[in-house]
Amino acid sequence: MTTGRRTFLKGIGATALLPVLSSFEWAARPAHHRVLSCNIRVALDDDEAKGVGWSARRDICLKIIKDRKPDIISLQEVLKVQADDFRNYFSSFQLIGFDGPEMDAHATGYHGIAKNPILFSKDRYELLTAGTYWLSETPLVAGSKSWDTARARHANWVRIREKKTGKELRIVNLHLDHVSAEAKLQQAKMVVEESAQYQPGFIQILTGDFNTRYNSRVLEPVRAGGWNESYETIHGDGEAGYTGHEFKGTAYEKGASKGRIDYIWYRGTIKPVDAVIIKDAIKGKFPSDHFFMQADFVIE
Repeated sequence: MTTGRRTFLKGIGATALLPVLSSFEWAARPAHHRVLSCNIRVALDDDEAKGVGWSARRDICLKIIKDRKPDIISLQEVLKVQADDFRNYFSSFQLIGFDGPEMDAHATGYHGIAKNPILFSKDRYELLTAGTYWLSETPLVAGSKSWDTARARHANWVRIREKKTGKELRIVNLHLDHVSAEAKLQQAKMVVEESAQYQPGFIQILTGDFNTRYNSRVLEPVRAGGWNESYETIHGDGEAGYTGHEFKGTAYEKGASKGRIDYIWYRGTIKPVDAVIIKDAIKGKFPSDHFFMQADFVIE
């Protein structure tokens, strides 16, 4: 990334007004900040025909996430109908990152229009600023693609302040390309460089589907950029098991040959005290074709 583009990215944040707080009750932990990263699978007609479409999974997905009592939720593979369902269900949360121009001309299906919104508890946090940039050589052009990426990819971020303590956090949420190894590497480098604008002690959390295993070269610039991964911090460096499972969950027969591709990274004056791979199901049905990730943080 050039210095010019870095300067370009530095000014892309946009302040936003908070909507009126709802009466939805939320059990927030005063000390821990619980973060979930959830690839919820786009709402596809093909999945509907197989019985695993969004209409069949919606209530399961929403309930499993709610029962985890998160403070911050990072989502990947979200279409408008899904974003609207989350807004309505999590009415005491602010959803950021499903706004602005669409990624391409396709109105339906999984082309480039799936987004990565972030939700946070309005009871606990106030929004300071937020933004979106595209993981390409033209980061302010919606839907732009570089490095042979199969689909347009982007990063959403929010900067929030805990009302009780005044502590600030920045959450960055992404979904790297699923085909091009070079695109994944360049996209990861781009996010690392953009986040490096902040002082080393400033609290940042990086969530998402990286479409790569823990020992991939794609993650080398992330680690070199001062980021640590929450699950690895708690459970040790090594393969944690698969997270993508094709809606089969713990019965996924290809699981042994697969690896984890979903992560919650952190840097700054914050540390994880717990981290889990969420494998919950309701009556044998899973909320997505991915297991979700959860990490509990404390601010040092």
